[in-house]
Amino acid sequence: MGDKEATVYIVDLGLSMGEKHHGRERTDLDWAMQYVWDKITSTYGSEDYDTRSHRAENNRHAPAFKQMAHLILIHPGTSNELAEEESFHNISILQDIKQTLLTDLKRLHGLIKVSKTNDGDAISAIVIAIQAITKYCKKLKFRRRIVLVTNGRGFLDAEDVSEITKKIRDDSIELIILGVDFDDAEYGFKEEDKSPEKAANEALFRSVVEACDGVLGTLAQAVDELGLPRLKTTRPVPSYKDQLTLGNAEQYATAITIHVERYPRTMIRRPPAASQYVQRTDLSNGHASTSSSATVLPDPDNMDVDAPRADSNGLATVRNSRVYQIDDETAPGGKREILREDLAKGYEYGRTAVHINESDERITNLETRAALEIVGFIPWDKYNRFMSMSITSVVIAQKTNSKAILALSSLIHALFELESYAIGRLVTKDGRTPVLVLLAPSIEVDYECLLDVQLPFAEDVRSYKFPPLDRVITVSGKTLKEHRNLPNAELNSAMNDYVDSLDLSTFGKEDERSSAEYAAMTETFSPVLHRIDQAVRWRAVHPTEPIPPPYEILTKYSQIPKDLQAQSTDQLEKLTKAAAVKKVPPILRGRRSRRDRAAPLSGLDVTALLTKPGTAPKISSDNPIPEFKQMLDTTEDPNGIHQAAAQLAAIIEKHITESFGDSAYARVLEEMRVLRSEMIDMEEPGIWNDWIKELKTKIVGGTLGEGRAELWWMIRKDRLGLIVKGESEVSKVGEEEANQVRDFKLQKTLGACSHRTVLLIKVIVDLTWIGININM
Repeated sequence: MGDKEATVYIVDLGLSMGEKHHGRERTDLDWAMQYVWDKITSTYGSEDYDTRSHRAENNRHAPAFKQMAHLILIHPGTSNELAEEESFHNISILQDIKQTLLTDLKRLHGLIKVSKTNDGDAISAIVIAIQAITKYCKKLKFRRRIVLVTNGRGFLDAEDVSEITKKIRDDSIELIILGVDFDDAEYGFKEEDKSPEKAANEALFRSVVEACDGVLGTLAQAVDELGLPRLKTTRPVPSYKDQLTLGNAEQYATAITIHVERYPRTMIRRPPAASQYVQRTDLSNGHASTSSSATVLPDPDNMDVDAPRADSNGLATVRNSRVYQIDDETAPGGKREILREDLAKGYEYGRTAVHINESDERITNLETRAALEIVGFIPWDKYNRFMSMSITSVVIAQKTNSKAILALSSLIHALFELESYAIGRLVTKDGRTPVLVLLAPSIEVDYECLLDVQLPFAEDVRSYKFPPLDRVITVSGKTLKEHRNLPNAELNSAMNDYVDSLDLSTFGKEDERSSAEYAAMTETFSPVLHRIDQAVRWRAVHPTEPIPPPYEILTKYSQIPKDLQAQSTDQLEKLTKAAAVKKVPPILRGRRSRRDRAAPLSGLDVTALLTKPGTAPKISSDNPIPEFKQMLDTTEDPNGIHQAAAQLAAIIEKHITESFGDSAYARVLEEMRVLRSEMIDMEEPGIWNDWIKELKTKIVGGTLGEGRAELWWMIRKDRLGLIVKGESEVSKVGEEEANQVRDFKLQKTLGACSHRTVLLIKVIVDLTWIGININM
């Protein structure tokens, strides 16, 4: 976790901030708040900081993250501790220094409005910010920062500026002043026809930041840089602090022991996981949103004590329910629930679960002690890079141990001069499983270290043999250099030229004359990480507005540069000609006709010979799926498709009626799956949609037998609902109608079930419908 911060944002809400300048479509305030909100949510949405307010409210032991406060400058009212003095009027503190939560953002967003006066003093606001930081931080270690955003058109009181800047320096406060349309020679911006008052204010601001080593910039540059992803700086935590040994120090005096520390050098950063809190959804009316993965809240009148609760933001908790079952023919449904305590531990071996008791498991656990032992060496050229299995860590000598620093330096230089790696056995803590690591020397200008990466054991390596790419070996063992599956010399040459024309190593430009690498590592960012971060931060401030497109830097390297693509056009044409590439005509989607069947050598139609003249084909309940497909193969008439579907539908209903419990449900679902798929292919979604509505009515009404509600839940789980427009172009059913058909009143169907049981089934049904698997 990084250092704690105390940041005060001072925002000018003067009347002049509501004006538009230099052709911008937004007011100065909206433009400035784009920067302020982004900075606030960049801390608010960081990996350490939890963006969900309920966690901070419900967990007093949440980690101490970055702190911030918000001050509003030039406000109709006055709310600060120095309000008795006239110079501090029209300055209001909207939030004290504290952790900013989602509820705070919503509240502050509604208060940021242009005032009806230009009264107020930015210098006085800085004094109030200094007082707030000093009062909160005291003598503790904080990164202290004041950010002032203004257009510089208001009144400034220059009295006691020297004392203010001295206080800023003494308290190590970083002062950042961003001005709307301020002149910035380095950025290349200068405002023409600037008013004398604004020019004088800019000069005063510049003298203030120069006196306290602050920063004065134009807001345009700050807004432009918002699209650059923010890299997170973390404090390294040692994963091993003990000895590096060469030889057995307990038996031999000649063994080498060096006190070292091990830190991670590279780490995998993953996008934030889905929240366990979701927007409250009420399923009691049967029109729940399918976009939510939340549990639902029970009715207040029948609320269970242990039921999921919602907080003040309308968020509901997600509670996982896990049930363990075993096969039991005597139990209802052939399954019997058991407690977790009654389960035995086992491990998967292939497709078999192997039981192991505690006494046997203790034998397999090694009694290890924390150690890093060198067990061998290997030359550089004998090591294959695919053997690396983990992230990279760095091994350095104990920071305050001069002997260890000298000894480790000698080992590093010896490995470097001999062009060798060391192989070590690492146990990070007592009782941990040992791993093999490769220790590589790294010598830089200002430091030396060993880089380590995990190696596989023999059991971790799987060897596979693939046919060669440059020759074809026949069954008889003959080797062919020329074959239809092998590229010829012309194709190889054309491909080499095309690849060379797309060289990125020199496509970039460092300046107008010299070339440089294109898409350097320091200029490329993970689109997944930073796009999700952008979306989360935007939604925190703008809960209803559409999410803006990704930053340009995230999509810049997703396509070939146009200039590079243009200069490789000739090579691509030669490659296309050498490879004989031809354009495949588009597949025309239309009503599927009779399947192509292989004609027998005799030319006789066996199906026609075995079918009695004048008799319509029938589907038997013993083998319905193959006979249904065969019947579709032998007809192109829509009436024939209707007859085949009606016969299979009748068989499905028969299997449901005759099913003992859920014994035939798997067969029913497979038959329904085939019927639905074939109707989509035959572009007859209406047949399926009409029948599935009738089937639901029969299941709910008990026509196919009592207690069939579980079958409808399984139908929903397998997504065998109505065929919507997205699945078939000829379908007339929308998502809303499909949702209404798949939902029904569970309370009436489940009869005497408790309210809590009904609630749980509703939750499971909704979660499985949107694709969340639940192991029961």
